[in-house]
Amino acid sequence: MEILWFLFAMGLLVAIAAPYIRRRRGGARLVAPGSPDAADPANYGFDREEELDIRVPGPDQDLMDALDNVERTGRWQAASQLLAGTPTEGEQRWQRVQAFGGAAALDLVRRPGEGAQWLKAWRLEAPKDAGGAQVHAELLVQQAWRHSGGVGSEDHRIILEEALEACRRTALLAPGDPVPYITELAIGRALGYSEAEYDALWAKVIDRAPQHMGAHLAALNYWCEKWHGSREKADAFTHAAAARAPQGSLLAALPLFAVYEHLPEVNFVSTFWQSAVVTRAVEGAMYAVRTARADDPMLAHVRHLLLMFLVSMERWAEAMEQVRHVDGYVGALPWSASSNPAAAYAVYRALAVAGYEANGGSPATLPH
Repeated sequence: MEILWFLFAMGLLVAIAAPYIRRRRGGARLVAPGSPDAADPANYGFDREEELDIRVPGPDQDLMDALDNVERTGRWQAASQLLAGTPTEGEQRWQRVQAFGGAAALDLVRRPGEGAQWLKAWRLEAPKDAGGAQVHAELLVQQAWRHSGGVGSEDHRIILEEALEACRRTALLAPGDPVPYITELAIGRALGYSEAEYDALWAKVIDRAPQHMGAHLAALNYWCEKWHGSREKADAFTHAAAARAPQGSLLAALPLFAVYEHLPEVNFVSTFWQSAVVTRAVEGAMYAVRTARADDPMLAHVRHLLLMFLVSMERWAEAMEQVRHVDGYVGALPWSASSNPAAAYAVYRALAVAGYEANGGSPATLPH
């Protein structure tokens, strides 16, 4: 996937002259980076690349406080208290479990054998705490996908099988909580679940949280061409969910994620981004964003993906609107698919700023 981002970014950079060549209809001229006219994200108050938070898609101060506490003190109680007070049926619990699991995984990468002692203590001192069990299962999934030698390796399968057992133990601790089953969705595709097995697992999820956007994103991967499904199955799954979505649900944006999952590995045909398939999916996601609650935990996920598509479509003002809402956080697709999420996001942000200014925009004209 990294080569896709690199080639795609390079194509866009060339298209708008790295990226400062395109100007309004009065004519085009090159603007050297660093000159007074060069597009600079810092002029808009955006965070520097090294300040971008790769752990979460958007702000969650309670989560940040708890993460800082466990990492600073090495004690797990703040994480346990936060998850215990987070409703089981909502998107936020799933996101917080992912964030704690991701923080533990990153710590283990930085300090092999010594990191994430707070999670080890949590599991030893409170083995029946459902929150700790869920975070442990999520840690195993993230280790399998990122640090196990790759899909198909023996280590990958061993870790996923351990994660599956952790999910099933966790489900017994919290029978009404969809999170263990959502985590298992990410495991089933790699362990080769049959469609019947996956349908049975999916039924457990929607029985507990029928409108859960995170669950639908996890399930989408199973139906995609790169796993057991096809583009047609992925499209059918996402369009059916979008059609059933109530007013204000971000499920209306789900088809855009299916388009993303089936992007060509290399695409230098500019008309692709103006195609009916892409346009319909983007418009559906834009509608979902406009009608969703401002505090919907999944709203940032949709905005991040929209940013990539809107830049590719040269819809600069709309792209900048997404940057305005999500800047500072990059823990979401498409950036999380990169080995350097902050850098991947920063490329598209710079392109959005350059295109916006090349067509008459400025810090003064961007709404606050």
